[in-house]
Amino acid sequence: MEIGNGEATILATLAIVDDTCLLDPGTIGLGEQAFRRLGLPEGTEVTFRQAPVPHSLEYVRRKIDGDTLDDTEIAEIIKDIAGYRYSPMEIGAFLVACAGFMTTQETLALTRAMADVGRVMRWDADIVVDKHCIGGTPGNRTSMIVVPIVAAHGLTMPKTSSRAITSPSGTADTMEVLATVDLAEDRLAEVVRKENAVLAWGGRVNLSPADDVLISVERPLRIDTFEQMAASILSKKVAAGSTHLLIDIPVGPTAKVRSKREAIRLRKLFEYLAGKLGLVLDVVFTDGSQPVGRGIGPVLEARDVMAVLRNDADAPIDLRDRALMLAGRVLEFDPAIIGGRGYARAMELLGSGAALKAMERLIDAQGRRHSLPQVGGCHHDVCSLFEGTVIAIDCHMIARIARLAGAPMDKGAGIDLMHKVGDPVRRGEVLYRIHAHSETGLAYARDLAGASSGYVVQS
Repeated sequence: MEIGNGEATILATLAIVDDTCLLDPGTIGLGEQAFRRLGLPEGTEVTFRQAPVPHSLEYVRRKIDGDTLDDTEIAEIIKDIAGYRYSPMEIGAFLVACAGFMTTQETLALTRAMADVGRVMRWDADIVVDKHCIGGTPGNRTSMIVVPIVAAHGLTMPKTSSRAITSPSGTADTMEVLATVDLAEDRLAEVVRKENAVLAWGGRVNLSPADDVLISVERPLRIDTFEQMAASILSKKVAAGSTHLLIDIPVGPTAKVRSKREAIRLRKLFEYLAGKLGLVLDVVFTDGSQPVGRGIGPVLEARDVMAVLRNDADAPIDLRDRALMLAGRVLEFDPAIIGGRGYARAMELLGSGAALKAMERLIDAQGRRHSLPQVGGCHHDVCSLFEGTVIAIDCHMIARIARLAGAPMDKGAGIDLMHKVGDPVRRGEVLYRIHAHSETGLAYARDLAGASSGYVVQS
């Protein structure tokens, strides 16, 4: 149904109720999400009618039939999706049709349409940098280290992130353990002006809002094609006002990108789109053969991040080294940095404590969490069945186990890795510990780990 008063209109699914404890006869009630979206005061008189079928659905049908859509047709589809004129089933049909086949020009049109339909932020800086990892490697929470390093150097880095789609945690999920990430646009802009950076959820500030609607359907369907991934990432970066962008593509046998050939194809797609959108782009391939750090899940990943920023002796070396390398690449967008000196500058800012101070200021500016979520109280140890050496860890399986335990919705759920590739283990030694907030979540994760631990130990 279409509900509104002429000033604001939304589409909503009609449910007829006969319980007068819920609604008086002749009144209309909205769910909390619909009420916020409509934005009218309680008690406002509205009209409702059967919603007209969006004309753009005809283009979706053509796409299902294998047709190639032009820029105008894709823009109309995205406008209607952002306007909540599509049902989840219709959005799913569009996503599946695009997953089947999409030209480079269609991908460019999709990216532009998604960026144009929401807010586009502007910053008082000639260079606005950003960094994004395409995902697929659990624990790879480098952005939360790169951002304070770059902010301490003085570059502007408004890092907005989506919540996790198929992973046990995203940057926004992990940062939310430490600080508020749901920032209104004026608050986000104030934090960036004050601290040179932000680590926030992008959904609140209406950046590429169609992407947030698409992600809500992609998540349960687990759709994540290269074309849709690139359009999602770049539309958000354009909308956030970025001028220079580093893309991290982990490559590994169980990562999202599983071969150098696939990585090169994805890099070329990013380069083409970025060139057309006016973005300066740097793409780096990293090791995606195993999880990064020790913690998988929001609380555990936040623990690892802060250990690196504090220069703790037991901080995960692989997370530290990867974050420094990526921070160095971002810093080299600064014309004042001599080529090849970005890494040394990143090491200086981390080692001196400047990055930690920048992070603490950022947490305070966004709104520090004084009562931090705790690691789940239910746990189960997964032990090695053999004596030998860890020769492989399945990133996809580890991510699935952590999600079944409750991550990222349950902040303290996840996995603590005790061993990485190359480590010697004894029979019965703990490979990793699963954490959950409920026995039910722990049982789901334990059963999957029992069927396949995700570790290969060779004697």
